[in-house]
Amino acid sequence: SIEELLEQAKQFHATHGPILPLQQIIQAKSPSMALAAEFKRASPSKGDIAPHINAGDQAGVYYGAGASVISVLTEERWFKGSLADLTSARMNTTAAAKKDNKTRTAILRKDFVTSTYQIAEAAAAGADTILLMVSTSPSNVLKELVDFARSIGMEPLVEVHALIELDIAIDAGAKVIGVNNRNLHTFQLDLAQTEKVAEELKKRGLSYHHDGDTPQITLCALSGMSSAHDVDRYRKVGVGMCLIGESLMRASDPSLAIRGLCLDPKDYEASQCISGGAYTGGTKIVKVCGITSAEDALVACRAGASLIGVIFAEKSKRKVSFDQAREIVDAVRKFGERSDRVNVDDAETNGSPVSTLVAKSRALEKASLRPLVVGVFQNSPLEVVKETVDKCGLDMVQLHGSEGMTAANSKNFGVPALRVVDIELGSDGEQKSSADIASTIIAKVTTDPIAILLDTSIKGDKHGGGGTGKTFDWTIAESIQNMGLPVIIAGGLTPENIGEAVGNMRPWGVDVAGGVEAGPGVKDHDKVRKFVSGAKKAAAEASKGF
Repeated sequence: SIEELLEQAKQFHATHGPILPLQQIIQAKSPSMALAAEFKRASPSKGDIAPHINAGDQAGVYYGAGASVISVLTEERWFKGSLADLTSARMNTTAAAKKDNKTRTAILRKDFVTSTYQIAEAAAAGADTILLMVSTSPSNVLKELVDFARSIGMEPLVEVHALIELDIAIDAGAKVIGVNNRNLHTFQLDLAQTEKVAEELKKRGLSYHHDGDTPQITLCALSGMSSAHDVDRYRKVGVGMCLIGESLMRASDPSLAIRGLCLDPKDYEASQCISGGAYTGGTKIVKVCGITSAEDALVACRAGASLIGVIFAEKSKRKVSFDQAREIVDAVRKFGERSDRVNVDDAETNGSPVSTLVAKSRALEKASLRPLVVGVFQNSPLEVVKETVDKCGLDMVQLHGSEGMTAANSKNFGVPALRVVDIELGSDGEQKSSADIASTIIAKVTTDPIAILLDTSIKGDKHGGGGTGKTFDWTIAESIQNMGLPVIIAGGLTPENIGEAVGNMRPWGVDVAGGVEAGPGVKDHDKVRKFVSGAKKAAAEASKGF
């Protein structure tokens, strides 16, 4: 009965510590962004994410990395969670905090909570708060749930996903309001939704800004974030807490991923400084190229690839048709919970080509947090490239022939372009001085492309490089990055050597095609997963010294 659950809750919190006040926990982090780190094994839109991870262990990592709240999915069918997961998270973080003599993280039960019984269940399992969704409860029931939660010491997190729901949340007395940026019917994301709610609160004269004083409303963003750029975007409009789940569950090192969110505004400012010196930011982009089916594209997306390459070059054994490309684009968009092309801000600046491309590379990092589809072309007329972009819905293009640097201007296609620079191997496999090659490349770079990709070519090949399966001297890329220009490297990369490439040279991006194939144009799914995870793990390890 509910009475028995409340008695169990009373005993639990008497033994393991009282319920923590959610609004104060969030506000205590100001001016830093509070983080709700989420534990979820799966989701309706993405399927399995990390089905075998232990909730207590993951919660311990989140606590150690500075999360203010740990959100635990307890819904069984779609999210593969349980109340046992919540209790495990609570017990592990309580023990860790006691050992460190610190305040523990608050524990949130995230589920489809529609009754006072479920709130009592959560309290008995060790929760400090629960998620209440306006979309699942009539206004009178929501008010009843908010009041009941407060009667047992819990401040609930009330979720809205449209402005029309904000009235209901406020009328129910919500003090901590979270905005779900995901449309619950289409699963598509709109990160501007939280900003719209912030603007509405401002119009109503309700204080919500995450500054030194506790506001009337504490505003939280609940979906779609995965990077420091997202955190800073919401920090600028006064959001107090960001909930991040999938990217942390997929991360090879969740602690490092949390550090990379730059929750402290000073950390973000430092990360964005363009000093004009060497590029030392590490590997941010992973591209899987030569995709010929939607199934292979989704495997790469789920593994964590940033860019999905589809090839239109006539000579390629991986060439796709318009229909194939469109199917791949549709699958990638659905995975990224979007219905249209991603807008990549690649506007040119008044700076040098190198400083301009540094700024553009950051724009691409932001845009590719949800995978983008890149069409690869080789010596095609620019009007043909533009027609293909429009017909297939490509997010970007890659010029891989002798088109020239200025051909990579986005005005030619309506989307940004990667420009491939061939690193030529002699017939005997010997190469020129890496320093000389790097200087020559830097001298030829213009502000037109969004980024530079280095790939291997064979001496005497008049059609351009690519598809050689051979590596070039990676110190060329290292020399270029030491001159300040971040680059993507391709050519001969495999799951076996990606750790060495990323760990030793720390390129801004890596690109693989043949190295993860079972046959021409057919990906080996295990190799794809090993390549992407290997790149990310090596990047995480390599960044620890920076």
